[in-house]
Amino acid sequence: MLRFLWESISLQMLLVFLVIFLFVTDYMKHRKMKNFPPSPFALPFVGHIYLLNFHNPQITVQKLTEKYGDIFSFQMGSLSFVFVNGLRMAKEVLVNQGENFMDRPEIPNDIFSNKGLVSSNGHVWKQQRRFTLTTLRNFGLGKRGLEERIQEECRCLVDAFGDEQGNPFNPQFKVTNAVSNIICSVTFGNRFDYHDEDFQKLLQLMDETFGLNGAITSQLNNSFPSIMKFLPGSHHTIFKNLRLLKSFVKEKIDKHKEDWNPSESRDIIDSYLQEMAKDNGSGAFQEENIVSCVLDLLFAGTETTSTTIRWALLFMAIHPEIQARVQAEIDAVIGQVRQPALEDRSNMPYTNAVIHEVQRKGNILPFNVPRMSTKDTVLDSFHIPKGTTFLVNLTSVMFDKDEWETPDSFNPEHFLKDGQFWKRESFMPFSIGKRACLGELLARSELFLFFTSLLQKFTFQVPPDTTLSPQVKLGITMAPQPYKICAVPR
Repeated sequence: MLRFLWESISLQMLLVFLVIFLFVTDYMKHRKMKNFPPSPFALPFVGHIYLLNFHNPQITVQKLTEKYGDIFSFQMGSLSFVFVNGLRMAKEVLVNQGENFMDRPEIPNDIFSNKGLVSSNGHVWKQQRRFTLTTLRNFGLGKRGLEERIQEECRCLVDAFGDEQGNPFNPQFKVTNAVSNIICSVTFGNRFDYHDEDFQKLLQLMDETFGLNGAITSQLNNSFPSIMKFLPGSHHTIFKNLRLLKSFVKEKIDKHKEDWNPSESRDIIDSYLQEMAKDNGSGAFQEENIVSCVLDLLFAGTETTSTTIRWALLFMAIHPEIQARVQAEIDAVIGQVRQPALEDRSNMPYTNAVIHEVQRKGNILPFNVPRMSTKDTVLDSFHIPKGTTFLVNLTSVMFDKDEWETPDSFNPEHFLKDGQFWKRESFMPFSIGKRACLGELLARSELFLFFTSLLQKFTFQVPPDTTLSPQVKLGITMAPQPYKICAVPR
């Protein structure tokens, strides 16, 4: 009987049945529970990919926010998530119900391993974060010791800029090298010379990896990983680069093991080895975790701050009148002889306002780092099941027309009131809540010292016959497009 039925089914009927089966399966897989956040019409298998602007996803999100409000859902292939917008909703997800949205989702292209600091969850994350914060404090975070390390690197960066003799140059790798040296000195126990070929290759690998995450094939790999693994594209380069970066970190760790003294901790790797010895490899401090933690510190401690400084130099060249006011304040408070110090910040409201405006307008992490609901919950009257991925649209907060006087303009007055620095609640480039950036204090120190040290010694100008504009290069962070600039000695 079965053989008769099989022989009587034509190929066309079989294909129709298969297509119907796949459509029903896709529908069952992605059907939403009652009272789930609204979404546009989704195509089978690909979801809302037809709506996405791959070159500037913020445009797509803005249009959908105008239509569906401050909370809506979005689907791209196998990846589904909920967007939340505006200050009220951001605070609800990140703070008020922070415990309900504490986890990180698994994303195919995620360069931050779920074994490390950024993308781990539960007990592992709590242990790694507690250890890292404690260890950073032990090595001078918030104290004079680490400030002196940053000041030393500022001197090296000023010398490197001076070597250009006012000629046009791309500041990217000089800035990245300087910023990376701070976290490297704490993590590896040493800084790297700006001409160190091996370290330059490492920085180029990191830059390429971050940039390739914005490529279309990499974005498609997040949505269709089972298909894209068979197709060529930038996502394969990302994975190759990650293997090389992990190899670099493993070599550093192995070198530490060779001359490790359990009674003396030179850096974060030594401190981690001490925790592993106490833990006997049975808990959160294991061999596989140390590589991920070190790589996370290297990535997060380099990319975000160096990208912000590159935005700062670009904005100063584009707005020479603002640069002149910063330099006048530097001359009045610090002068040209001594080096800037963190204690100067409280006496420099305009410079502080400019740095904050660079962070707001640069907007390097427009959708924050993804979150995932830890249990079934209710958000703004919508039912959210456990395991739902969330993206908090920080752009909607830091460019909100109801919160900022001129949100689309570079305007340091956003952070000034009666001539004094004024921090705004809608300013959250480091995120907020328990999973806010653990390196915020370090990053804020670096931004102030690097920025003031450079503007103390140089005036940044647009090269002759060149037009600079704040065009964005899409990657994991929103970086400026590569540009050349003139650092004219003062």
